[in-house]
Amino acid sequence: MLEDEPYHRGMVVVAHPDDAEYGCSGTMAKWCKDGMEVVLVICTNGGKGTSDREISGDQLIEIRHKEEVAAGEVLGLKKVVFLGYEDSMLQPTLELRRDIAREIRRYRPDVVISPSPVRNLFVTAYLGHPDHIAAGEATLAAVFPAARDYLTFPELLDEGLEPHKVREVMITEHRDPDMWVDVSDTIDIAVAALKQHVSQVGDGAQGDKWMRSWRQEAGEHHGMKYAETFRHYHIR
Repeated sequence: MLEDEPYHRGMVVVAHPDDAEYGCSGTMAKWCKDGMEVVLVICTNGGKGTSDREISGDQLIEIRHKEEVAAGEVLGLKKVVFLGYEDSMLQPTLELRRDIAREIRRYRPDVVISPSPVRNLFVTAYLGHPDHIAAGEATLAAVFPAARDYLTFPELLDEGLEPHKVREVMITEHRDPDMWVDVSDTIDIAVAALKQHVSQVGDGAQGDKWMRSWRQEAGEHHGMKYAETFRHYHIR
């Protein structure tokens, strides 16, 4: 494969339903519009994210599953995969690493978007969710070396899933980004996808405001009306 060959498949791994919509949905929509096959992997079941005492965890899981599927349809995703780990209890275990590596081998992405595995304490209004950190660490470990090396998790070979080398990783929520993706043409799709998560954003007005503000701030010094930022790594 030539190093400059265009990407055909992308994967995004996040902790919760709605994480991808907040973090990188403009980029996902851009990929889909460009003809890439994009798969979203959700590590947890999303069963804790509510302050409503009238709803059970099982009910919330079902609601958030449907919301994410609807958001995926808006974005144009090929598939949404739910790993089903307990919300707010995620750890970067070998089991989680294997399960992410399984999806990488199954869908064979050229590029993977991952949460940052490092807590960012430089943003005063947000401490960072431990599930995001765990998902980031497990994803990077799945990309390299678990998905690449056939002797790692040999049970995946028994499932017919051959090793796969990811070409590039893009990390969200990084305090020192080095990649800016122009999402000016897909910001409306990104907002529409976020609004599918009614259990989290209500009518979506506040989420719409935040997303446009964040992306406008990210793009203003790079000649872009709206941008999403990443720290990116080409895998050798």
